[in-house]
Amino acid sequence: MVTQLSSAVFRISCAAHIVLDSEGLSGSHVRATFNPSRAHRGIVSAENEEWVGSDASRTVLYAQVRDGQPKMAIDDDGYLRPEGWPGSRGKVYLGDIAQAALRALGPHDPPRFAEQPGFDEQQWTLSSRANELQMRITSSPYWGFGLLPNCFLNRIELSGPLGIRARCVHDLVASVGRNPWEPSRLRQFEKVTGCEAARHRSAWKDLITRASEDMSEEIDQLEDSLRRLKGSDEAVSGILDAAGMAISEARAALADRNAPAVERALGRATSALIEADPDTEVRSSETNAQRASPRTNTINQDEVEAGHLLDEVPFVDLSDED
Repeated sequence: MVTQLSSAVFRISCAAHIVLDSEGLSGSHVRATFNPSRAHRGIVSAENEEWVGSDASRTVLYAQVRDGQPKMAIDDDGYLRPEGWPGSRGKVYLGDIAQAALRALGPHDPPRFAEQPGFDEQQWTLSSRANELQMRITSSPYWGFGLLPNCFLNRIELSGPLGIRARCVHDLVASVGRNPWEPSRLRQFEKVTGCEAARHRSAWKDLITRASEDMSEEIDQLEDSLRRLKGSDEAVSGILDAAGMAISEARAALADRNAPAVERALGRATSALIEADPDTEVRSSETNAQRASPRTNTINQDEVEAGHLLDEVPFVDLSDED
């Protein structure tokens, strides 16, 4: 029995070296010493996956990791911290997908590990929350025994309103700068996730399309308001021109998948339209406020000139005479 186990470990170790050679890497290039039993336990099982995609309350997606960086720390309470955090007790490789996902989540609670990394610092599970949106990410190897960063995939689970989930996924893809659903090893990816590549692509793109349509609808609503106000008052033509320019910038940013730039441009357009709209009475309120402000340079004619009275005050010397 011992001989058979040793032989199996030897065969797996040989396979690991073959993987490294096929990638043009030697053992010095990998992140940690290979541990066959740990790598085997870390492979994701498709048996526990119900589906890939979105329903009314939950989204499940899989993404290919390309880069294991950044390297970060874990504090005593299991929270993710920057590398070099005082008193940290563990290290973790977050990876490019998880880093982009947390950035897309927006202002959020400190991510906490439900499963902390052990021997393999890129194998873990963490979760975080941003208001109504809950995110849970699991990093696991799916080929090559987890020897290289691109041996890993991330399972991303989102819970919350569909529109917010779609926007988060849209921002994630824009941040990472590639299609995260495209795997390094197609057959292994499909086998481990229990889902075909076409379904993975559709699950991601459906959410990206939903987010783009939501932002496009906001732009269309502002354009309708702009057309309604044009020609109503020549005094606001400059303000309306600024609103039109901001709307054009929003459309250009949407084409580039730059959601933050879309928001900034829509904010400028909205402010200009509110100022130009006579129903809001913003400009009339400003005008009335300026008229009601006191004149600082006006001299009160009834003011009494009392400077000469100071000359009539007698001077009394109270010092002791010698």
